[in-house]
Amino acid sequence: MERMISAWIQSKCKGRVSMKNVAKKVIIYSMVGLLHVGVFVSAAEAAAPGQNEPPRYEHRDEHRQRELEKEKERRLHEENVYHEKQMKRRPFESKKSWHERQKKENERHEKAVREIMRMGHR
Repeated sequence: MERMISAWIQSKCKGRVSMKNVAKKVIIYSMVGLLHVGVFVSAAEAAAPGQNEPPRYEHRDEHRQRELEKEKERRLHEENVYHEKQMKRRPFESKKSWHERQKKENERHEKAVREIMRMGHR
């Protein structure tokens, strides 16, 4: 192996074999080799499948999702309390106007619940 290396060095140095020339060539070829390895590694990193986002973003999304669910539950609870209050008959109200108001309140309530459940899906 040493003979092959020394023969290759002599062929490249054209008869002038000195330690200074050998050291220069070793350094230069090492740098070129490192450059090739660096280009290959960066290309391999860029082409890695499924590694687009670091995992820390997933944690943020989970936290945001939990907060959104809590907000939905809070708003839904408030809406249900309001709806129950509105559905009760008032002392001065006739049955006919009470039923009309109940019908409108049911429509408003259904629309409000749909809107709450749609939160975060925009």
